Amino acid sequence: MQETMIGKIQSVKFGYGGYQDQMIGLTLNLGSDKDCWGVTSFISGWWCNSIEADEHTKWTEEDRVKSRSGMVSKINDLLREAKITDVMKLKGVPVEVTFKDRVIEDWRILTEVI
Repeated sequence: MQETMIGKIQSVKFGYGGYQDQMIGLTLNLGSDKDCWGVTSFISGWWCNSIEADEHTKWTEEDRVKSRSGMVSKINDLLREAKITDVMKLKGVPVEVTFKDRVIEDWRILTEVI
């Protein structure tokens, strides 16, 4: 079953996260004060240099650089859609979140009300 909910970005954090805090990125808590639901979205790239790429890894340093570049590109798109210039100003921005079988499938900024 697919369901769409309207809410807002309730909190914003930029820093380490993901699996064993080995990634860096933007954590966004999405939810609604009146409907008592909430989910977290983490836009990230591999950052931690505690594991070096070698012949045994399934990724390269180039892969890690591409993941960080992709993260910055996604954050840039969010800022442009929200018409702001600082990630901390994302707090309070209205969003539409799509769930499938109660699991977040996708979300977007409601650009039509900004």
